[in-house]
Amino acid sequence: MVARVIPVSKFDLVLFGATGDLARRKIWPGLFHRFVAGQFDSDSRILGVSRSELTNDEFRDRLREAISVNGDDKAKLLDQFLSLVSYTSIDAKGERGWDVLAEAVRTDSVRAFYLSVAPNFFGPIARRLRNYGIATDESRIVVEKPFGHDLASAKALNAELRECFDEHQIYRIDHYLGKETVQNLMALRFANSLFEPLWNASHIEHVQITVSESLSVEGRGEYYDQSGAMRDMVQNHLMQLLCLTAMEPPSKFKPNAVRDEKVKVIEALEPVDARDIARGQYRASKEHASYLDHAGDPKSRTESFIAMKVNVANWRWAKTPFYLRTGKCLRARTSEIAVYFRNPPHMIFPGIDTPMGNILVIRLQPDEGMTLHTTIKDPGPGGMRLTEASLDMTFADSLAQDEIVQDAYERLIMDVIRGDQTLFMRGDEVEAAWAWVDPIINGWKDRNEKPQPYDSGSSGPEDALLLMHRDGRRWRPIGA
Repeated sequence: MVARVIPVSKFDLVLFGATGDLARRKIWPGLFHRFVAGQFDSDSRILGVSRSELTNDEFRDRLREAISVNGDDKAKLLDQFLSLVSYTSIDAKGERGWDVLAEAVRTDSVRAFYLSVAPNFFGPIARRLRNYGIATDESRIVVEKPFGHDLASAKALNAELRECFDEHQIYRIDHYLGKETVQNLMALRFANSLFEPLWNASHIEHVQITVSESLSVEGRGEYYDQSGAMRDMVQNHLMQLLCLTAMEPPSKFKPNAVRDEKVKVIEALEPVDARDIARGQYRASKEHASYLDHAGDPKSRTESFIAMKVNVANWRWAKTPFYLRTGKCLRARTSEIAVYFRNPPHMIFPGIDTPMGNILVIRLQPDEGMTLHTTIKDPGPGGMRLTEASLDMTFADSLAQDEIVQDAYERLIMDVIRGDQTLFMRGDEVEAAWAWVDPIINGWKDRNEKPQPYDSGSSGPEDALLLMHRDGRRWRPIGA
């Protein structure tokens, strides 16, 4: 299969925080890959902006170190890519450098401003983009998470951005939504008559959403301790996966139609009972210090793990729970959505009371793909014996390799240039998520709850297992 690359319009992309870690690891290599793929050409310009005093040549030398290439052909392409890049030093909260940036951007191209900076810079940068005439009514602004620390701060950030930009110009990026498998979840549901008639409480017994990481928070423990797993992962990444799994079919595949249905899911979430939540902190091991050591606070009550049972109060999902689980220092790095279908109402095979069941596993990482677990006859003589067989589709084996390796940031940045907001969070969506999350976090504070310790390299604390056992269920093994 030959990958189809759709070129984008001529653009000026201004990247604030151009010398930062995220830009170095993800954004600059991603832009280069899209250039190599032919998605944009020499008509476009990329302007790096940060506080550091650098010349264009000094900045381009830094990019050469950040973007790895193999072979003379790629090296020539890198030279061509870097010829599109320039650099400007700016004081984000002052006035230095803004007049230079105003002179650099063109009037005949799409203007996009990527704010790869801390949230406290969003407002000052947005205001200066307007005040200096750099941003127009057609410009686009991209902001990274964390988008607020709670509902009040999210509302304040939204208000700051909306002073200078309309909602249709604001792109709140969550890289999870750029993953190929996440988007394939919508295609699976809404383009296949095999699944959509079954995608409801009558046929689905429960859903498990797991995002586990094997790494610790070493090196960023003090930062992580201000958020924890609930704010860092559940409020955004897992919430997005839940919405895409549970949402109603939109009337059209249009940005606002899709996002309307996601907001409805969040607004339908029931409050979570304290007994339906398990929180944990990883202990020290041979490989890792403890969470408390990494956080630098021996009395920290911030969770590095959380599991919870969530109910969506609508007709489609009544009495079908969603189990969410995420954490650090777990057995393996994996992200997946496991949809457990109900067993047949009557088992006709003698001696078999409970079939193995059908499970659709949608893998986000590390190997993107889908697996449908089915029950078949065990081959051979000796009567009717049942066994499990899996129908597996690993995207790397089925689709064009260059599209599989495409990073989520690459796809999302090109969507910004196209003006497609489908995979970006809307302001009311962010606020609705915080409105659901805040009472849960405040409840922990009011009860002065302490997370349960768990072993590094495990599946999390025992309370997470008990949460499932009370319902007569089990978690899928992490990394299975």
